[in-house]
Amino acid sequence: MKLDSVSLSALVALLLVVVPFVLLATTSFMKLSIVLSLLRNALGTGQVPSGMVITVLAALLTWFVMLPVERDVVLAVAPQLAAVDLAAPLGGESGKALAQIFERGREPVRRFLQRNAGAEERTFFVGLSRRARPEAERKDVSEADFGVVLPAFFLTELAEAFEIAFLVLLPFLVVDLVVASILASLGMQALSPVAVSLPFKLLLFVTIDGLRTLMDALVAGYR
Repeated sequence: MKLDSVSLSALVALLLVVVPFVLLATTSFMKLSIVLSLLRNALGTGQVPSGMVITVLAALLTWFVMLPVERDVVLAVAPQLAAVDLAAPLGGESGKALAQIFERGREPVRRFLQRNAGAEERTFFVGLSRRARPEAERKDVSEADFGVVLPAFFLTELAEAFEIAFLVLLPFLVVDLVVASILASLGMQALSPVAVSLPFKLLLFVTIDGLRTLMDALVAGYR
């Protein structure tokens, strides 16, 4: 049957709800936004830069990371997408064609997820998937399955985000401790060590070109 205005509105609403979750789970956005947010906390600048600025910067870096995957998806689906009649009713040949387009477009994403998912995480989710299936179907599960690499990638990204954040936070913690020790030795306990150390942390971050170095390391960390 043809899509009427009600079903079309429902489809658009569903896409608006699902697409942000899909982009969050299948791209580098989560790790980048976590690292940048924790960097702001390490500097102690409060809400500067704002959450919107961090989101935009993470989105721009995500675009650079995902650009090769985007090209592969376009190359994979373009031939079939050009042959699909979007005005035709759903179902039948049109439905099969759309399903094939989805499968072709999903494969470059699956490869990206598999390359960047940790081996231990893939093994862990293979075990979970096998335990959730009947005995006869457990051998069909492999580390290359989309249902395995997607949660493995998500868990890997989350773990790596906190590992990188630890390395980023450590130098600034040392600065805070040094400043607090100096203030205590001078008997200036009334001064906030965080407020006094802020200029020194900013100077350190700018001197070593920290933002560009961090962004380069984050983007280069993807395969």
